[in-house]
Formats: sequence, structure tokens, C-alpha cells
Amino acid sequence: MFQGFKQEALDFLDEIAVNNTKIWFEDNRHRWEKLILEPNKAYVQEMGEHLIALAPFIKAEPKSAGSLFRIYRDTRFSKDKTPIKTKIGIIFWQGTGHRMQSPCFYMQYKSHEVYIATGIRTLKTPLLKKYREYIKIERHAKALHEILENLKEKGITINEAHYKRVPSGFDKENTYAYLSQYNGLFVHKIFKPNKTFFSKKIINYNFKFYDQTLDLFNWIDGFVKSSEESF
Repeated sequence: MFQGFKQEALDFLDEIAVNNTKIWFEDNRHRWEKLILEPNKAYVQEMGEHLIALAPFIKAEPKSAGSLFRIYRDTRFSKDKTPIKTKIGIIFWQGTGHRMQSPCFYMQYKSHEVYIATGIRTLKTPLLKKYREYIKIERHAKALHEILENLKEKGITINEAHYKRVPSGFDKENTYAYLSQYNGLFVHKIFKPNKTFFSKKIINYNFKFYDQTLDLFNWIDGFVKSSEESF
């Protein structure tokens, strides 16, 4: 049963930062399993049961390459060549595609910060192209615009546009043209580890955020499903 995350887990992440070698980690793997892996699995199981109320087909898989991420960094594609990650990610996603190219609810924590988000962080080129075609249909663009404006009014942070210019094929004078400058669609909230994080109350806290951002999740879900059917 999930009882909250532990301060000792955050301290352990700080230890990794100053002892970032495979040898050190393997010597301390038992601590990682107890302090981080076990609570993460319990969190996935319990949060997954809650999220069914928002997204009936949500995937909550308490395993590596499922809702959990591998602790070893793939240094082939990373500027950071240290082998062990010092931040922990947990993802719940919906759909048949790759978890990172599907609408998702997400949490990431490191020793001094907790980050929760809804959406898709980065649209890879194939999905980005489909997204741009999708928002050329005015009703789709208008719906997304209204969702983002509503979330802003709630004080939820929207990701910044990635591209400085409106891409070709869009009228830069159009009200919704700015949407074409995104290469990801997500909203997020950041806070410091606190009493809520260290208790089972973090389930309800994060669930409330995911509920507030459900319209964006559903818009992305509709877009991804449409792109699979139409393109």
C-alpha cells in the first residue's frame, strides 16, 4: 500500500549525484529498490486505480519501460554522460502508440523539486506533421485555444512555443496560428517536496491537477486517434 514518498529517497538521489558510477550504484542497488522502486510501484498501482475515473483506458504499469523509467541513462542520446539518473519519472498514458507520443499524466521528482504535467512533452517529427495538419481545421484549433486559455485562467503553466516563427502553410495573422509554433503540448506545475509529497495525500493532490487538465488530455487523445485513422 502506498504511504507516500520518503525524504531518504531524495537524500539517496543526492548521493547518486556525487557517486555517479555503475559500481557505486550496484553496491547500493538494495537501497534504491527499497527507497525508490518499491514506493514508485505502489504509487503507480494506487494512482492508476484513481485515474480510471478520468481515463478508463489509462495504462498504469508498475514496471520499467512501463510507467517507470530505467534508472540507467542511455548516454548514446544524452549530453549528460553520467550513467545514473538523479531524477525519477512516472508516467500514465493512453492509446496504442509509444508512451511518450501519447496523451499522458506525468510526475517527476528529484531531491529538491516535484514536477507534475499533462500532455505530450515533445511531438516527434511524424506526429508533429500530423498535429499541424490537424490544427489547420479551425474547430480543432479553436477547441485547443479555448482549453489553453481556460487553463491559464486557473493559473496552470502552459509550455512555451518552441519555434519563433509561424511555419509555412499557416497564416500568421490567424488567431490560432501561434499553435503551430509548438513542438509539444503540455501543461505543468512545480513545487518543492513537502508534507503532502511525503504522505499518501500526494495521490489526491496530483489527481486534482490531472482532473483540472483533463480537457487537454482528451483533446490530445482525440487528435492522436484521428491521426492514426486518417493519415
